[in-house]
Amino acid sequence: MKNLAFFLIFGFCSLLLSAQGSLPVVKIIHQGTKTSIRGLSVVNDVVVWACGSNGTIGKTTDGGKTWKWTVVKGFEKRDFRDIEAWDGATAIVIAVDTPAYILKTTNGGESWKVVYENNKKGMFLDALEFWNDQSGIVVGDPIDGKIFIARTFDGGNSWQELPENVKPAAGSGEALFAASGTNVRVLDKDEAVFVTGGQQSNLYIRDVISPLPIVKGTETSGANSIAVMDANARNGGRTMIVVGGNFNTPAADSLNCFYSTDRGKTWTAPKVPPHGYRSCVEYLSKTNVVTCGITGVDYSTDGGKRWRLISAEGFNVCRIAKKGAVTYLAGSNGKIAKLVFDKQQRR
Repeated sequence: MKNLAFFLIFGFCSLLLSAQGSLPVVKIIHQGTKTSIRGLSVVNDVVVWACGSNGTIGKTTDGGKTWKWTVVKGFEKRDFRDIEAWDGATAIVIAVDTPAYILKTTNGGESWKVVYENNKKGMFLDALEFWNDQSGIVVGDPIDGKIFIARTFDGGNSWQELPENVKPAAGSGEALFAASGTNVRVLDKDEAVFVTGGQQSNLYIRDVISPLPIVKGTETSGANSIAVMDANARNGGRTMIVVGGNFNTPAADSLNCFYSTDRGKTWTAPKVPPHGYRSCVEYLSKTNVVTCGITGVDYSTDGGKRWRLISAEGFNVCRIAKKGAVTYLAGSNGKIAKLVFDKQQRR
């Protein structure tokens, strides 16, 4: 009987250690560049673009071994908050504040062309998202009570602002956060979804506005990021996760994360939430999810029901490769990292 008890305890401990070992490790691969990175576009496992403050763009074509950093001429004091790339040559970036700009390069970042400019008072672009290499959307803070939205149908070469009568009306004190370029996402083949924060925090799908149970009520609180599982699929877009919190109380873990399995009609809080304010969330698979913020990185192996802190390093954004399996993270001081998994673990 003693031997049986020993083997049962030993087996349980082995399973526990095995489960702990299956969690990824955050491996920093670059830091020291004078920029705070909030935009990442991971084309594949080796080609990655990053953008941040001080008009800075970074790119690697060898999986992060080496990085090329450039400051876009004429934009040295501008803040780039999101970037979308399709290969090592073509990318689009947004300069957020008034005047707001969208820039495009087709020569690997050697030069950038202004493809959109808006000098209207209050302009602040927050995030980009593309369905494919032609169709995309950009969202921005409300102007005159209406959330700014523009669309492109030619790969970002031109942008058309939505007419005022079809723009969503924002509530009092409601805005969007340009925290990681992930407050707008592809929902399915026809729709996008975006989230807001501030005095109010809502989920927007076309003309349907749904309140979020996430913490809200101040300028620095609300939803920062949304991730959608099986986006762009025929029956995709039903499962999603929203993260956020209050930037001014980054360690608080109350009402900072919720998940939905019915296209945002109802929301459930995790049994174990992420450990503080989180600015980005990303599905790696149906069960594996990563989220990051200035107080660390959390990982879930059950679709967001329970989260475990895997690093106390702060990051602003985390993105998985569009074609591939590698996940990159980025933050202040040009810090870039990868999620490194055990060799036996599969995506």
